Amino acid sequence: MTDNKFLLGAAIGLGTAAAGYVMYKKNQDKIDSFLRDQGFNIPVVEGAGYDNMSLEDLVLNKERLEDLIAEKEVDTKK
Repeated sequence: MTDNKFLLGAAIGLGTAAAGYVMYKKNQDKIDSFLRDQGFNIPVVEGAGYDNMSLEDLVLNKERLEDLIAEKEVDTKK
C-alpha cells in the first residue's frame, strides 16, 4: 500500500512538473519579461524568435542593446 502511494505521488509530481514546463515554454517571452520587470536577471536567449515577440518586448530588447553599444563605445574610447 505504501509503495502505491509513493508511486502515485511520484506520478502526480512528474505530471505537474511536465505541465508547468509546457505552460512556461508556451508563454516564455511573457514570463521572462515579467520577471525582468520584477528585477530578476533573465538572460535574453540569442535567436529568441523576435518574430514572435510583442512590440513592448522588442522595444525593451532594443533599449538594452543600445545601452550595451553605448557602454562598449565609451569603453573603447578610454
